[in-house]
Amino acid sequence: MLNSTTLLLLKNVTLQIMNKLSIGIIGYGYWGPNLVRNFSSLSNCKVHTVADFRSERTDLIKKNNPTINTTNNPEDLINNNEIDAIVIATPVFTHFELAKKALLANKHVLLEKPMTSTVAEAEELINLAEQKSKVLMVDHTFLYTGAVQKLKSLINGGTIGKVKYFDSTRINLGLFQPDVNVLWDLAPHDISILNYLIDDKPYSINATGVSHTNNEIENIAYLTVNYESGFIAHFNCSWTSPVKIRMLLLGGDEKMVVFNDLEPTEKIKIYDTGYSHKTDEEKQKILVDYRAGDVYIPKLESKEALFGMASDFTNAIINGDKPIADMQSGLEVIKILEASNKSIKNQGKEILLS
Repeated sequence: MLNSTTLLLLKNVTLQIMNKLSIGIIGYGYWGPNLVRNFSSLSNCKVHTVADFRSERTDLIKKNNPTINTTNNPEDLINNNEIDAIVIATPVFTHFELAKKALLANKHVLLEKPMTSTVAEAEELINLAEQKSKVLMVDHTFLYTGAVQKLKSLINGGTIGKVKYFDSTRINLGLFQPDVNVLWDLAPHDISILNYLIDDKPYSINATGVSHTNNEIENIAYLTVNYESGFIAHFNCSWTSPVKIRMLLLGGDEKMVVFNDLEPTEKIKIYDTGYSHKTDEEKQKILVDYRAGDVYIPKLESKEALFGMASDFTNAIINGDKPIADMQSGLEVIKILEASNKSIKNQGKEILLS
């Protein structure tokens, strides 16, 4: 016979299991295994079922995670009353329909980036999530990295002064996507970082790009985001570079920062570098004084970013916390991407952002 202490422990364990969020994941491709691993490691949730239409992928789940259910039909997750939240890690053109069905079934939803294919789709999902009082979030993983969190603290603390420019390069000899161009594939990472770091709202964008294939999907593209304050952001994206570069430059009037994501340890470097200028009225010239100082390498948090994102999603559901990568941040990224399509197809014409 079990004593009272053992019975109490068993009761507490049972309550903990019952109170865990039940997560369903649709899509077990490149990113799916990482999502399963991180959600499985959270104490406040469990992965109930993973769906993928490819049997070889569901077989792999059964082999690596025998306690997780599998299915080849996403509808099985959406219609399962035991599942509280759906994580959608599928191609972007499928996001809207799957997310809409999940929200209508009273599920919380986490979408891989980019959120949707159009602004109209994103706005419809946001309205539906608000009507249903459900969490709708986007997996902008970089916002949860120690590097981006450090950049945010440097700006908020006034360390780098007034921010003047944001310059991003994300290039490599990469996988050509069949459904979206290089901006939709690579730029969401850095656009989400830009919107997270900079409080100003962009005024307009210009974008140019070129396709070297027969499908007219741009594999090299450049995007400029303009602000009325004079702040400017620029993005260079390519699938056809001989080298891989993941670099972001942030220029302030006090200091400048380089974020090199390919650096294993020293990802952030703060340069005590700057310039000042004045006009020589007599000679009608601009005189520039340059200042060069020390380079500082701050210590960064080493926690896995995807774990932080998964925690943010579950905490938003359980505690009502506002997530960092909330649905509005997902919408703002889509606004810029949709405008970039219009600009590219009109030879770089400036497109105003509402």
